[in-house]
Amino acid sequence: MAIVDLLMPKMGESIMEATILKWNKKPGDHIQQDESLLDIATDKVDSEVPSTAAGILKEILFPENAVVPVGAVIAKIETEVHASVSQENQNGPQTSTESYAPAESPYHPPVIEPLRSSIAASTEPLPSRSSVNENRFYSPLVLNIASNEGISLSELEKIPGTGNEGRVTKKDILAFVSKRKDGNGIHPRSAAEPSLGYVSENKATASTYYGEEKSRQPEPLPIPISGNVEIQEMDRMRKLIADHMVRSKQTSPHVTSFSEADVTNLVLWREKEKADFEKREGTKLTLTPLFIEAVVRCIKKFPLINSSLQGDKIILRKDINIGMATALPSGSLIVPVIKNADNYNRVGLARQVNTLAYNARNNKLRPEDIQEGTFTLTNVGVFGSLMGTPIINQPQVAILAVGAIKKRPVVIETEQGDSIGIRHMMYLSMSYDHRIIDGSLGASFLTAVAKELESFSG
Repeated sequence: MAIVDLLMPKMGESIMEATILKWNKKPGDHIQQDESLLDIATDKVDSEVPSTAAGILKEILFPENAVVPVGAVIAKIETEVHASVSQENQNGPQTSTESYAPAESPYHPPVIEPLRSSIAASTEPLPSRSSVNENRFYSPLVLNIASNEGISLSELEKIPGTGNEGRVTKKDILAFVSKRKDGNGIHPRSAAEPSLGYVSENKATASTYYGEEKSRQPEPLPIPISGNVEIQEMDRMRKLIADHMVRSKQTSPHVTSFSEADVTNLVLWREKEKADFEKREGTKLTLTPLFIEAVVRCIKKFPLINSSLQGDKIILRKDINIGMATALPSGSLIVPVIKNADNYNRVGLARQVNTLAYNARNNKLRPEDIQEGTFTLTNVGVFGSLMGTPIINQPQVAILAVGAIKKRPVVIETEQGDSIGIRHMMYLSMSYDHRIIDGSLGASFLTAVAKELESFSG
């Protein structure tokens, strides 16, 4: 018999931890390889974690609702397969720095090893294993904060932890940073003292992630409660959406431009073709893939719309990955992404839209289905709204909202003169990051999308 460690999987570049929602097996249960062992949730999506080996679930190391760092050992599986082979199959060749093991596991957490290359030239000697509390665990989040604030390893070891097993939590290290800046904590390190070598690729993102900006905000005033009321606790997804929306408004100065489009040709063509399309292609033809077609064409004309801002650097995205905001039965919102949307024809876009929408509504999205979006489309008209002022989906710089299509009498200009006709009209609104997109560019792009829709010929 051999024991195989099951690790909390990495769900994306920016995801450092996940919450265990439910264990589908209990200790002593038999489990097959690739069988669902537990359900987890991140700030992006809920997902199942399959077993990496067949055998008996020997031990569960974290309870339900526990927040676990990526790479931590979450369970142990007893199997007849040789341990070294199982471990290699699970995560590839093992190294001393690969996992963030919890205190209960026999493996040492990566407090020192990841730092050797970055501080080898420093004058401060690295402490040995014996001189460091071997059970002290530092999460990737804490290491990110330490790196961005210039906190040395020796300083980090002196911070008293209030977490489980005396671990240093985000609250602990932010309190330390605040006291140090006020001159009430440990004195700032000397120039010769090295800081932690755990460097985030995007310090702005890391700062937002661990809530430094949020900590500076004043506490909201309590709302007086009287009369006949009912108090409901926000569910996990609603809390995540609320936090994401607040951070977006704090990050980007939003500007919203409006336009309208005569989409009569598009609507009539779809009504004529949708039955044959579904019969021929095996998928429904909605308006969304037609909107995405127009957006993709215009992004190619205005590439700055498909970008991100990191500090004072503009990152132009060459891939056009269109997010489509999708309402869930619970009333929450999620944004699955059509990767490389410019590589699909109309049929391909229709299939992608329908598949992602179905998976979203049935909780079948994979983590990669909601990552790497570069521009977002939201259809507020589905719920009857004529227009909206959408909030940018960070780290993107623009989001387009399409409103309800209404028949209205409008003036039609022709070479023979003006006339009044009944047309299918739709408002478009686009919010954009005014740090890099000026009104002229935002309005020009929006007008271009409207003209693409108006000139639709099937």
